[in-house]
Amino acid sequence: MKKILIAIKEGKAPSFTLLEMLFVLLIISVLLLLFVPNLAKQKDKVNNTGNAAVVKVVESQAELYELNENAPATLSKLVAEGSISAKQQKAYNDYYAKNSKETRRIAN
Repeated sequence: MKKILIAIKEGKAPSFTLLEMLFVLLIISVLLLLFVPNLAKQKDKVNNTGNAAVVKVVESQAELYELNENAPATLSKLVAEGSISAKQQKAYNDYYAKNSKETRRIAN
């Protein structure tokens, strides 16, 4: 331990140069620039898949409502009855807002 302290005081201890440190930071920055956008895309994909699952749940609840009440189901009726939550209603609307090609089965 004493040898290391003496080497540090004399300036002979092995260490990284500023150039080496900058090179490492450059490599880390490039890797972050490559991976961060991909993570954001994956998050959108996961949210869309989750919303698709919610759509199936909401449509199942709508079918049950129509069978029980003999009346067409709407999202507001399902929320009022407690069959679905407001969060599920929002996810249903978000799914069809992003996927405008698909036809919506339940009105607001």
